[in-house]
Amino acid sequence: MLIHLHSQAKTTPKVRAAIQESDEAGTVLAARFGVTAQTIYKWRKRDSVEDRSHTPHRLQTTLTPAQEAVAVALRKAILYLTYPSKTPSGSNPTIGTPDFWRR
Repeated sequence: MLIHLHSQAKTTPKVRAAIQESDEAGTVLAARFGVTAQTIYKWRKRDSVEDRSHTPHRLQTTLTPAQEAVAVALRKAILYLTYPSKTPSGSNPTIGTPDFWRR
């Protein structure tokens, strides 16, 4: 698996493996690798040296019909307040009918 590490990353899979294999005190390892003792304890508890997913386990993307109606009404009101002369029958080429009424 290809890992993309940013330039400030202090723990790499090699460092994490060294943390897991070491019998030294957490504070000693923390000082050696420039991380907190909490980070050392975290990596010792894990079975793997790979990062966990940051994706939420439960996505809140579905709206109830009532929530959708409120969202659509607010979008229409905001668009009307922003562009009062632009209605679906208006002649603004940048805001056509599909874009204006899109949900």
